[in-house]
Amino acid sequence: MKKLFSPIILIVFTILFTTIACNKNKKDVTGDKLDSNAAVTFDSTQVKTFFEKYPKLKIYQADVMKLYRKEQFHYIWYDKDGLNEFAGLLYNKVNNLTTEGIQTVIPYKEKLDDVYDNPEDNQKTNLDTELLSSALYFFYADKVYDGIDAQKSRDLGWFLPRKKKSYVNYLDSLLIDPSLINKAEKGVLKQYYLLKDVLKEYREIEKKGGWKTITLDPNVTSYKPGDSATVIAQIRQRLLITGDITSDSKSAVYDDALATGILKFKKRSGNTLNKTILPEHINYMNVPVAQRIKTIMVNMERCRWISNDITKSKELIVVNIPAYELTFFRDGKPELRSKVVVGKALHKTVIFSAPMKYIVFRPYWNVPTSILKKEILPAIEKNPNYLEEHDMEWKDSNVRQKPGPENSLGLVKFLFPNSNAIYLHDTPSKSLFGKEDRAFSHGCIRVAKPKELAAIIMKNDKKWNAQKIEAAMNEGEEYWYTLKNKIPVYIGYFTAWVDDEGIVHFYEDVYKRDEALASLLFNK
Repeated sequence: MKKLFSPIILIVFTILFTTIACNKNKKDVTGDKLDSNAAVTFDSTQVKTFFEKYPKLKIYQADVMKLYRKEQFHYIWYDKDGLNEFAGLLYNKVNNLTTEGIQTVIPYKEKLDDVYDNPEDNQKTNLDTELLSSALYFFYADKVYDGIDAQKSRDLGWFLPRKKKSYVNYLDSLLIDPSLINKAEKGVLKQYYLLKDVLKEYREIEKKGGWKTITLDPNVTSYKPGDSATVIAQIRQRLLITGDITSDSKSAVYDDALATGILKFKKRSGNTLNKTILPEHINYMNVPVAQRIKTIMVNMERCRWISNDITKSKELIVVNIPAYELTFFRDGKPELRSKVVVGKALHKTVIFSAPMKYIVFRPYWNVPTSILKKEILPAIEKNPNYLEEHDMEWKDSNVRQKPGPENSLGLVKFLFPNSNAIYLHDTPSKSLFGKEDRAFSHGCIRVAKPKELAAIIMKNDKKWNAQKIEAAMNEGEEYWYTLKNKIPVYIGYFTAWVDDEGIVHFYEDVYKRDEALASLLFNK
């Protein structure tokens, strides 16, 4: 026979109902310290009073109010022993924002320090401490997870969609498991944490004195394997510091060990992979470690703006403008990398995203109005045969170039319709891909491996294969192919990037965007 209630269960129920009854009789508190911290609430009007007292945190008043409405104005930073574990962890995080690549003033730091320097005073609830903790949580989330205001990033020419996340709801997870704050949080781009590790490494290099400036000999235009010079020994010492070589023989002869290091150095700096050392390579090595640290911090900020959700896309195309590189990802893994040519400084390639919908084989090039007025029409005035010589024709009051190998778009283009009129395309000017600096276009992106890109995009379409793609590019008229699945295209701008092997790459700030962002981050 089943027992409905054992004596122990009856005792538990008695205690439970007694506790509930007692809690119902408790009055709301407005900051007084109480003997019990369980199920304590406070008067909602005290939130406004708090922010009048601490105006530097007023920007977070709406978030704090939203948080406590959700929590029915219960204390959340206290448990039965006083301030809870996450409160202390948050305090340490706020005090160490420099490790997150953030340079800022912590509001009311003296008050915050006083709270945590006197743990015996934290045993019982205090409303100022409670609300200060909540405001500082949003301060931390704002600085570390969100970054600068979205409008400011748009003013800097960043039109990629900004990450959206509720930090009110995220706090629930952190209170349950405070260690989450130390992990690669799913809403932040993984690259952020990779750069954070590199930031730590470069600060250690800085503490040890950084690296010495390599003396340039104005009479020498290049150094090649076998050459001997004092500069070679200096280069060897410099590459040891950044891990491009594993030991320093101090030799002034350009040997095989140094050549291996030079190739590694060039790979991560976006240079042509050969063993020749030019003055511009030495100038790159001479960039002070303090400047490299600033570059890392600037790019950590850019990472805050992008949601890690983009990596969940089945297929994804990413272009990094300063790296002059396109990467095609499938299932989160890179399947194709290609050099690209981007817009010159006067015709900057826009930082934005859009879904790719079409591949156009043997495309016409419809000359943009700006190019028609500034370049084509003046050329026609000088040479009446200009259009015929360039395989162009008038079409509906505009000029277009006919399909073919000399077409400015090459033999294929990839369209992701957008208001910026930017797309990916082939080019007859293949020699440009051999240059280290590849900012030559009017804004569109020229791809070094267009046939390979088309093939990998159409990989799972049984109607297409390498032979059909080759034929479509070299025979017949213009042909539009509609993708079965749209592919997100992200055109970004990162001058520091850590690869899958943990190696940091620094790229030239081709559009001079780093300094403008740095002025917002550091000049406060």
